[in-house]
Amino acid sequence: MIHPNTELRFISEQIGYGVFATEMIPEGTIVYVKDSLELIVSPTDYLMHTDEMKDVIEKYSYIDENGNRIISWDFAKYVNHCCNCNTISTGYGFEIAIRDIQKGEQITDEYGIFNLSEEMELHCGQPGCRNKICPKDFDDHYQNWDQKIRKSIVKLFDVNQPLLPFVEEGTRQELDTFFVSPERYKSVYSLKYKGEPIPVKK
Repeated sequence: MIHPNTELRFISEQIGYGVFATEMIPEGTIVYVKDSLELIVSPTDYLMHTDEMKDVIEKYSYIDENGNRIISWDFAKYVNHCCNCNTISTGYGFEIAIRDIQKGEQITDEYGIFNLSEEMELHCGQPGCRNKICPKDFDDHYQNWDQKIRKSIVKLFDVNQPLLPFVEEGTRQELDTFFVSPERYKSVYSLKYKGEPIPVKK
């Protein structure tokens, strides 16, 4: 589920659609949470689909730590990648704003956390753009991602959180543990899929 202060806009033929803030979203705000309505496509389910459906699934899903493809029921699936993203996935199963996101600004994410099976060309255009993202990005960049998350997640309870009720009780308990004992922070590396190779369309 995407934050309520967002909207879907068409950007260009090359990029397609993107998600934009309709109000300022402060740093530390939960911007996306995997809720009970998200579609879960297991590796076996994926193989049962036609090639046309596999194309759609691959375009609009991310792969979780269990190898399942997750497709958002709302327009969260249109959030684009940026190498200088303003939101990022956390080890707690939600994404947070890692800086203040201004009204009218595009919501952007780090696709390197999505357990890619193959390289993906980028249209980021930001200084320091990696030009492509690939499966090894998780190992190469997770420590840098953790630094960004740790800086912002401490503000979690200082800002309005309309999506907090959709965070699972077990995750809220993990957050309580972290705020009491910061050394028990849950790294974003916990989202890395560590099983057998993930099937892709042939």
